[in-house]
Amino acid sequence: MMDILTQWASWLPALFPGLGISLQLTGLSLLFGFPLGLLFAVMAAAKPAPLRWISFLFVEFGRGLPALVLLYLLYFSLPDAGITLGSLTTAIIALSWNTGSYASEYFRAGIAAVPLGQKEAALTSGLSGFTGFRIIILPQALRISTPPLAGLAVLVFQGSALAFVIAVPELMSKAFEIGSITFQYLSVYLLTSILYGTLTLLFLALVKLLEQRLNRHLQRN
Repeated sequence: MMDILTQWASWLPALFPGLGISLQLTGLSLLFGFPLGLLFAVMAAAKPAPLRWISFLFVEFGRGLPALVLLYLLYFSLPDAGITLGSLTTAIIALSWNTGSYASEYFRAGIAAVPLGQKEAALTSGLSGFTGFRIIILPQALRISTPPLAGLAVLVFQGSALAFVIAVPELMSKAFEIGSITFQYLSVYLLTSILYGTLTLLFLALVKLLEQRLNRHLQRN
């Protein structure tokens, strides 16, 4: 047992930079993906048909293709079109697209869940349609959407491991490098699993805390 712990301690300095890349990839994917999701949720509710179709294509294509397929599609197909991106940039684009597609559905459901009376108040308040939506409907929709979006953030962190297949030097990539040198694949992947699991449990605890705070806030209002 002590040998394994000593071994793990010697590997952690090599794994931590990869973990940092995983967190960076997750953060940027959420930073771009959530606003995209909100934009396309609003477009899906717009009156002009072209906006609804653009939203439909973005969301259904992003949800219909697995994140792994999106990674391969962008990384290996874009150079044929004369567009060459780094592996990290490609991973951010692919995961942002995937994240935005699912986030769009959460935002859309949040908007739909706003009570009809609130929507009527937005229409009769004398505000313009967009201003009423922004001031009255959107804040409530965001509160409703926050718990599932927080859960989605956890899935994005776990999904960041897929970037290993296009040579992003994230946590799984670093684990593979150590395994290829030491041939201790079981041990290094077990340690990697513990790192992923520990951070996931921390994220889930934060999500639970966020849900409790939101529920108390909604009950007061």
